[in-house]
Amino acid sequence: MNLQANENDFSGIIEADRAHVWHHLTQHKKFETVDPLVIIEGKGMRVWNTAGREHLDAVSGGVWTVNVGYGRESIADAVRDQLVQLNYFANSAGSIPGAKFAERLISKMPGMTRVYYSNSGSEANEKAYKIVRQISHNKHGGKKHKILYRERDYHGTTITALSSCGQNERRDQYGPFTPGFVEVPHCLEYRSQWGEVDDYGIRAANAIEEVILREGADTVGGLILEPVTAGGGVITPPEGYWQRVQEICRKYDVLLIIDEVVCGMGRTGEWFGYQHYGIEPDMVTMAKGVASGYAAISCTVTTEAVFNEFKADPSDPMSYFRDISTFGGCAAGPAAALENMRILEDEKLLENTTAMGEYLLEQFDGLKTKHAMVGDVRGKGLFCGMELVLDRATRDPVPEATTQAIVADCFATDAVIIGATNRSLSGLNNTLCFSPALICTKSDLDEVVASVDRALTKVAAA
Repeated sequence: MNLQANENDFSGIIEADRAHVWHHLTQHKKFETVDPLVIIEGKGMRVWNTAGREHLDAVSGGVWTVNVGYGRESIADAVRDQLVQLNYFANSAGSIPGAKFAERLISKMPGMTRVYYSNSGSEANEKAYKIVRQISHNKHGGKKHKILYRERDYHGTTITALSSCGQNERRDQYGPFTPGFVEVPHCLEYRSQWGEVDDYGIRAANAIEEVILREGADTVGGLILEPVTAGGGVITPPEGYWQRVQEICRKYDVLLIIDEVVCGMGRTGEWFGYQHYGIEPDMVTMAKGVASGYAAISCTVTTEAVFNEFKADPSDPMSYFRDISTFGGCAAGPAAALENMRILEDEKLLENTTAMGEYLLEQFDGLKTKHAMVGDVRGKGLFCGMELVLDRATRDPVPEATTQAIVADCFATDAVIIGATNRSLSGLNNTLCFSPALICTKSDLDEVVASVDRALTKVAAA
């Protein structure tokens, strides 16, 4: 059926969307009276909707994904060429782009050696959990099976990934959950659990040790953390935190899993967020920016020591990693990822991310001085958050409706797309989120800052 009678008439597309598409994170009742948003084109930092309106995208596709910007013909060409040569074979066999990208990726991750392909961040994290559990069974009689996760962190949308979710509103109504997942305290000093304390980073890390001792060190096999907490409020780790976490994991033989699904591939100014802190993880997961959304791909990367656990007893047919991801065999993903990595290097986008990230935080500090509603500004590279409060002294958070009003006003008035914590943490969905493509310029960021400035003024006066 031809839904589009005229190349400039998208009414059929809109009606097909309204009638049949179930959108992510969306209450659909409103579409009975208003049209759904349909994005039809992207170029650089900009996207266009069916009405022809141009938007500046400051969230890289809505969820921190399109790191190198829209309209990259070289990536599309790489994908097309690969599909013609070989589109798919199950990853029980190798492929040319799979081997090449694994080699290139590992070159950016000293200490890591092995890449396991799948197709989403949720799936990449589930692979890590299965690795922990299988090692527990093979080495510890199944006892060292518990996996710790951190309050306010997010690791995916499947039931087991939600079992490790530190955001109660993401979890609500989806239980019961997979057993064996245990929460540790967050590390947001702005909302310190212990009041004003010296060495908050060390205190927050020591809280992890306290949980390990409470649960029994012989029962804890893994710890998963985001290097910078994303949807839980863009939380940068306090000084000393990561070094102490590393010590604790080594002391108790706990596998350290770093979830780089958001931070990976340059978002923070290094190839991976953990590389700012001098730590050596046992596993690293990634998705989103790996191919900048041009093809589906995720990776679970491990050390050789972890990999070797699955070669220890080749006579046992149950000892190897008996896992598969159907679409981990798609050759388009690593083909796109290779070209994505080339762009990041050749255009020096990590350097741009560092410079533009510093500039954006400076501008946000200016908004903090100007607007009493801005309680805290934080971030790393082009991954920034602005926490909004009713009162700076008490730090009482604004209602989620206020945060969403600012997002909506930026969109409606200036056609600037920003993000915010939403339906994540009861009473704490009060952080604006910014993750523009790594190609952004000062001019792009000035446009974002001006829109937020104007929206803060308008909403505060309402």
